[in-house]
Order: sequence, then C-alpha cells, then structure tokens
Amino acid sequence: MTKTHLLSILLLLVLAQVAFSQNTDALRRKIQSIVSTKNATVGVAISGNDGKDTVSLNAAGHYPLQSVFKFHIALAVLAQIDQGKFALDQKIEVQKKDLLPALYSPLREANPDGGHFPISTLIEYTVSVSDNVGCDVLLKLIGGPKTVEDFFRKNRIKDLSIKLNEETQQANWDLQFQNWTTPKAANTTLAKFYYNKKNLLSKTSHDFIWKVMRETQTGQNRLRGQLPQGTTLAHKTGTSGTNKAGVTAAVNDIGIVFLPNGKHFFISVFVSDSKEDATANEKIIADIAKAAWDYFVGK
Repeated sequence: MTKTHLLSILLLLVLAQVAFSQNTDALRRKIQSIVSTKNATVGVAISGNDGKDTVSLNAAGHYPLQSVFKFHIALAVLAQIDQGKFALDQKIEVQKKDLLPALYSPLREANPDGGHFPISTLIEYTVSVSDNVGCDVLLKLIGGPKTVEDFFRKNRIKDLSIKLNEETQQANWDLQFQNWTTPKAANTTLAKFYYNKKNLLSKTSHDFIWKVMRETQTGQNRLRGQLPQGTTLAHKTGTSGTNKAGVTAAVNDIGIVFLPNGKHFFISVFVSDSKEDATANEKIIADIAKAAWDYFVGK
C-alpha cells in the first residue's frame, strides 16, 4: 500500500467519524431543545445501530423507578422459574386481604374476592397493565425486593436500587426515591435481556416477557405517542402522583422501538421533579421518542 493510499484511507476514517459525531450531535441538540423550556429534570439514554449510535442527557442521575421496576421484578421471577423454583403455569392464591383498596389494581377490580392465578397471569397484569397487587404478590413469592436487587447485581447491573414494594412506597411520598435507577442502566437492562446475553433466561421465559412488554397498555401518549401507527414497541412505564407543591416525581417510559427496516433502538426517558402538567410530561417523552425515530429512520 502506498503512502498516498494510506493517507486517503485515514482521511476517509476521519471524515466518517466527523459525520457520525455531527449526526448524533444533531439528535442531542434536538433533545436539549425539547427539554430546555420545561420545568423538569429529564434523563435520557438512547442506543441503536448495534450500539454505535448512543445519545444521553443526564443519564447518570438517579430517578425514581415507580412502576418501571415491575419489569425488573418480572425478570427476577422468570429467572427463578428457569431454576425450577416455580412454574409459569403454577397457580398462586391471592386472598381478599391482599387486594388492598388503596392500590391501583385491575386484578382486584376483576376479582374482588381474590382467587388462584397462574404466575403467567400475575406477570401479565403486573407488567402490561401495571397492577400493584399483582406486583406485591410476585415480590412476596420470590423473597422480596432484595431478591430482585441481588439478581441484577449478580448480572452486573449496579445502578439500580429496589428496596420497597408498592404498598410501602405508595404510602409515603418520600419513600419512592429509594427505588431508583439511571437512564443508562435502564437501557443496559433492556439490551442485556433483549439479546438474552449468557442465556440469562430460557427461551420460553425470554419470549414470554417480550410478548408481555409488547402488549403493555399503559402510557399510550409517551414513547408510543408520536410514533407511526402500528409501530412495534416493547416497553414499561412508571408514574408517581403529584404532591401538594405541584411536583410530579416520576413520569417514565423505557422500551425498545422497532424500525421499518427490522432494526431497533433502545430508549429510556425519565421525567422527574416536574412542575409541568401530566400532558406536558408525557409529551416530553413522546417528542424525544419521535426525534430518535426520525434519526434512526434517516440512517
């Protein structure tokens, strides 16, 4: 190879790197523009193109998980099923005393006297419609929040704290902040379990949880809000209340967006400490997801 050829190749590599940086910088600027006028703290992590295109904003901050942690709980339950401790079709008794009236629970509304439910059904309720009763039943089944946190520590996801169940965290505003993650760790969790690295779940469990995630019904105005109709999205939302000072602690959505060309990108958006109204909080997430969609579709 001549010196001229070598210099030409090096120049092309430099130009490619500059073009890559400019592309991701444009997406980052768009996201910054979306959040710049909002009275909220917004954390964002986006990764696509096999991890080559990553964009983040406040992605190392600690954000309250709220119901996003139900995805983590489901994974920990499925891991125990794979170990033979339980079975997906095993029925678990939910007594009437477990149906706490203060908790959001479509399961309770449909079964006011309780009943016996397959673990698969409890996971579907917990993840797809964010059922709080189902969540706490599953947590109790596998040994509590520490079991979930330990599972993720074992799998090298450390920027995550799961200390409390729904009953406890919903009873006191300040307690919700003990269950937190970072947008970067949320994206890592999505990627690690989507690719099922090191066979962390059996194929049956892996396929089951992604089907449940794709069927999630909550947060229609968040990640899904401005995506083309029919877009495949596997995701999990989380939402806090709003306190007397008008502050909303958490409006979250993390997920995998599938593109028309068959590829996908991971996206985690956490809106915290917000004085915007509910519509504005969800629109922040929808606007960021649309910006990411436009970027990856244009690649």
